[in-house]
Amino acid sequence: MKRFFSISLLSLLFIVSSLLLLVKPASAQEIITNGKLITVDIGKQKLFAWEGGKIVHETKVSTGMKLTPTVRGNFKIYIKRPLSDMRGPSLYKHIYPTGKYHIKDVPNAMYFHQGYAIHGAYWHNNFGRVASHGCVNVPLASAQWLFNFADMGTQVSVF
Repeated sequence: MKRFFSISLLSLLFIVSSLLLLVKPASAQEIITNGKLITVDIGKQKLFAWEGGKIVHETKVSTGMKLTPTVRGNFKIYIKRPLSDMRGPSLYKHIYPTGKYHIKDVPNAMYFHQGYAIHGAYWHNNFGRVASHGCVNVPLASAQWLFNFADMGTQVSVF
């Protein structure tokens, strides 16, 4: 006689949820590296700069809003500009009625993927909350520090 294993949906959900509690999501404090690395934790709205396996700088950030999220993944800084004009379309007509944004002289821009950059933001002080069109906005003092810290090719990990 064959026996079939039967389990109720409620029991299955309990087992799966119990297993999920055992799996911790990665956090910046768990990353091991010997070189320079910048990590951006979108959930915590924080950026960490690493060198020699230790965090050497930490700051609150503002990443992309709901309609313009920050890209996630592993990248490398491919261009650095001390000042950069940034412009593009905006889906936020209540902020930019023309449907376009244009911000002049954005300081310490470090591009890591297409038009995505880590840069200073002088036009807001909402760090710790989403507020950008996809870039990683940092306070001006941190932007200057990061610009001096990171070399071309420095790894940027956004999660």
